[in-house]
Amino acid sequence: MDLLVFWLMAAVAVGAGVLMLLQRNAVHSALFLIVSQFALAVLFAVLGAHFLAAVQVIVYAGAIMVLFLFVIMFLGVDRREALIETIRGQRGIAIGLGVLLIGVMVAAIRLGVGLSGAPGPAAEGDNIEAVGRTLFTRFFFPFEVTSILLIVAAIAAMVLARRKGRGLAEEKEEATP
Repeated sequence: MDLLVFWLMAAVAVGAGVLMLLQRNAVHSALFLIVSQFALAVLFAVLGAHFLAAVQVIVYAGAIMVLFLFVIMFLGVDRREALIETIRGQRGIAIGLGVLLIGVMVAAIRLGVGLSGAPGPAAEGDNIEAVGRTLFTRFFFPFEVTSILLIVAAIAAMVLARRKGRGLAEEKEEATP
């Protein structure tokens, strides 16, 4: 049964990821990303990583995606973007870097980097306690910097949306005779 659920959710995750890339509407794309993240949470649960499944749903599918949707709504989804490249050679550089990234990932997987030891229980206490201790001692500064960056991004989105809204109101006043 676990194998059936695993392959079903793997197909849902990959399908939602592909549909996310093919959407023209940014809100629909974000919703497909949420579906993909829920499918990943189910995959974590099937593999026995219940803490990761809970974090996936609460943090990524919940908080981060709500932030993404707010930013999308503030910036406006009804306008069309120009598809003309403003920087020459940008597409070639992006393709080259993508191929390099895939090559490095394949090499790392073949060499077994990061896969040499099977995860097991923490040496002292349980895994959740060890994650909390590590997060709030050794990685406290990066954790706080990330939270500050998310707050700054939300405030910047609100400021940009307010400016655009004010600019539209001024244009409507000028156009009215």
